[in-house]
Amino acid sequence: MLRRVVGALVSGGVLCLAFPTFDVWVAAPVSLGLLALVLTGVRPRAGFGLGLLAGLAFFLPTLHWAGVYVGNLPWLALATLQALFVGLVGALYAWLSRPGHSGTVRPLAFALVWVVVEGLRARAPYGGFPWVKLAFSQADSPFGHLASLGGAPFVGFVLALSGGLLAVVASRARDRMPLGSLALPAALAVGLGLSGLLVPLPTDGPTAQFVGVQGNVPRAGLDFNAERRAVLDNHVKATLAAQAEGAGQPRPDLYVWPENSSDIDPLRNADANQLIRNTVDQIGVPLIVGGLLEEPRGYLSNVSLLFEPGKGNTDRYVKRHPVPFGEYIPNRAFWRLFSDKVDLVRRDFYPGSEVGLFTVPAASGQEIRAGLSICFEVAYDDIMRDVVNAGANVLVVQTNNATFGYTAESPQQLAISRLRAIEFGRSVVHVSTVGQSALITPDGTAHQVTSLFTQAVVRGALPLRDSMTLATRLGESPEWVALLALVVLLGRRLRVRRQRAALSD
Repeated sequence: MLRRVVGALVSGGVLCLAFPTFDVWVAAPVSLGLLALVLTGVRPRAGFGLGLLAGLAFFLPTLHWAGVYVGNLPWLALATLQALFVGLVGALYAWLSRPGHSGTVRPLAFALVWVVVEGLRARAPYGGFPWVKLAFSQADSPFGHLASLGGAPFVGFVLALSGGLLAVVASRARDRMPLGSLALPAALAVGLGLSGLLVPLPTDGPTAQFVGVQGNVPRAGLDFNAERRAVLDNHVKATLAAQAEGAGQPRPDLYVWPENSSDIDPLRNADANQLIRNTVDQIGVPLIVGGLLEEPRGYLSNVSLLFEPGKGNTDRYVKRHPVPFGEYIPNRAFWRLFSDKVDLVRRDFYPGSEVGLFTVPAASGQEIRAGLSICFEVAYDDIMRDVVNAGANVLVVQTNNATFGYTAESPQQLAISRLRAIEFGRSVVHVSTVGQSALITPDGTAHQVTSLFTQAVVRGALPLRDSMTLATRLGESPEWVALLALVVLLGRRLRVRRQRAALSD
């Protein structure tokens, strides 16, 4: 058991290496292989404990950014909650791997348990927290290509299956079985790892010119927008500078500012409204602004606003999935018993109900249909799928990473946008107040990646694509198939257990 405990901790630590800023993608299947080996043959209670240890060893360092400015309690609470889901993986898989107390590695069972529990983690509690899903570490790997076939869940399934096969190889080698018995699972694991290279990632299509403006903020931290006018001014100055520097280059079709670029309500504050309208009229190009609205009564709204030359604000998108404990406090009175930090969120954000899609013409005669997501929304499969199904031919991700300082949070988010580009076959304009910002082509390649806490601009042509990937067409069905298959396995295991109990009587 001591070896298993150490193995569980090592497994979680190795999985950290797959994510930014380490970016060693092969660490993911290796980590899961070690975890499957550790869990195989133990009792469910021990499996839960081992899974919890692996989860803590992974989530504590990977989500360390959650406590940079608000203290250790929120970070520890979030990491522990997420680790409990890995504990559930351990309990379920341990139960499935002991039908005859033989302790045989079962790669398919392990993969099904992983993808089903990861899907649960993405949905609960309070709408879930799908950050650092397994697939989001794979934008640079052959596994990542598989996102276009079945989305992030399918990538996670194949990674876990590969890890389970590696565990079979390791267990047979440990038991000194003939080398021939190692060949098939080893070949299958490698084959799965390379299979993504057979999946094409097209980047063709008509193009439009985009400019993303990273205006920067006066300071990092929770009070990044204490000087709200300074943040707005930064984005205005950077936009006008980009226009001047772009003389002689192709005319932009759309400018994009990040989330929180105007925390002064630009629809109620005449000064802010006029400043933005003057900027849009001067550049002569539509602009998407990330702002806060003082509405509805008693709430705030986190919004994307479309401003057009000579027209002012013509469209809006209200963030559909505000972040619990970041943008609203669920069950505020209860959580205040544990920490008064909940009152740092003085007013809750109100969720929108409409899918975000802005339509603007491009100089080439094409139509830009920009599918919108704000900050953490990029991590939610359904929100991103909704905008593609609504007709988006390019994705726009507006975010503000100032509240997480110089941490891995921003690179982690950029990695999610890169996988989304592959999953949906869409270009992505990923723009942050402080970085990292980038233009991403539909093959997941990030171009002109900016540095943190600098003023910068990303500009260039991106393909506008309308074709639907298989992942888009399948939607949530891969997860439902995995759930059904897991229920079948659990049912069979229960029947075997009852039959054994009946025979023993």
